[in-house]
Amino acid sequence: MCPRRPRSARGTGAQLREEILEATRDLMARTGNADAVSIREVGKIVGVSAPSIYRHFADKEALIDAALAQVFENLDAAIVAATDPERSPITQMRDQGMAYVRFALEHPGQYRVATAATSGPGPSAVDQVMSSGAFQRFSQTVQAAMDAGTITSGDPLPVVLELWAAAHGIASLLITKPYLPWGDAEAIANRVLGAACVGHAVVDIMGGEPLEPDETAQWLEELRRRN
Repeated sequence: MCPRRPRSARGTGAQLREEILEATRDLMARTGNADAVSIREVGKIVGVSAPSIYRHFADKEALIDAALAQVFENLDAAIVAATDPERSPITQMRDQGMAYVRFALEHPGQYRVATAATSGPGPSAVDQVMSSGAFQRFSQTVQAAMDAGTITSGDPLPVVLELWAAAHGIASLLITKPYLPWGDAEAIANRVLGAACVGHAVVDIMGGEPLEPDETAQWLEELRRRN
């Protein structure tokens, strides 16, 4: 039996709800697995009975969905904090990608759960990501880069997906393969994301379609000769 929690003062139900969500996020952070979250375990951490949790959340799925929504809100806040409106849009793209990676590395368990594939009836992890504020920030910044002429105008979604793939890819590898000789995580993430962002501008200068590696090498050699 969980220890009895002191009765909350009137109007503090919202505080209990936040404590429940915090305990859920902590469980996800420790385990990196939504299946490890249970109403019983959350109640034990917070010091309340299961019925007290059900007053706020219909079931375990609703609890996890609410906790994940907060994870995405926190990720969005990190990206907003890293966005300097005085910098160029393409630099903002890189900075936002770096904020994404840093958040993932600082909260690996929560990040794993937030981006894991789901098989239930609710929205998939991909749906949650694409509807998140963080993904919308990426979209707005890519559109700004197109408006500035740094990237050829068009549908921003493919570019946003490529930026997300770069950020998610390096973050996931750094989390799941920490034993590889990455060197400085910040430095390698910066190189990967910088290449992904600048690469679009370079490809557009070269005609809008990626060249074969040999053609790219030849183009770069010609640039060196001119300089």
